[in-house]
Amino acid sequence: MATSARPYRPRSSARIFPRRPFLAAVGMLLFTFVLYLVEAYDQTTGQALDRDDGIVARDPHHLVGILWAPLLHGGWAHLESNAPFFLIFGFLVLAGGLRQFIVVTAFIWALSGLGVWLISPPGVPTVGASGVIFGWLVFLLFRGFFSGSLKQILLAVVLFLLWGGVLLGVLPGDPGVSWQAHLFGALAGILCARMVASADRNRASRSREPVIRQ
Repeated sequence: MATSARPYRPRSSARIFPRRPFLAAVGMLLFTFVLYLVEAYDQTTGQALDRDDGIVARDPHHLVGILWAPLLHGGWAHLESNAPFFLIFGFLVLAGGLRQFIVVTAFIWALSGLGVWLISPPGVPTVGASGVIFGWLVFLLFRGFFSGSLKQILLAVVLFLLWGGVLLGVLPGDPGVSWQAHLFGALAGILCARMVASADRNRASRSREPVIRQ
């Protein structure tokens, strides 16, 4: 019998672009198209979706808004300001694979919405994908530092130079903009980056464990 170590193959999370960029781009375009379809329908109802399905702070009846609010926007201008970031950051997050994308997005989606529900001013619906967008951006900024990936760190530097200024949106400012969604989305992004790096280290450690061959 001989003891040997399994060859370790770096996980896709160390990548900075999706393994299949064309499919990832098409997927994000379709996801973004869904946002436009929802907004088109919302316009035909006089923005009833925003009123009925947005997040209203500490209102138990609007707790379900956590699920729907990122799909809703307060008009075309609001959607058009979010759409480019939604496309770009979502595409880059897909570098870790579809499963990781779903888990990271769901965690950011839920935590940013819960933060809005807990601490936003009462009585006013909050809608928009910016909480998810902030979470994706911060995830991309931090994952390389947690994982020790030079490529991801370099990507983070580029992203920060291009769009780091938007992070000021986590601070209170314009009363018509939900800094709460931005803040909790950003915090969720940091947590996701740490959890992904930790999971990858554990997986790498298990991959290097020796096996016995007969």
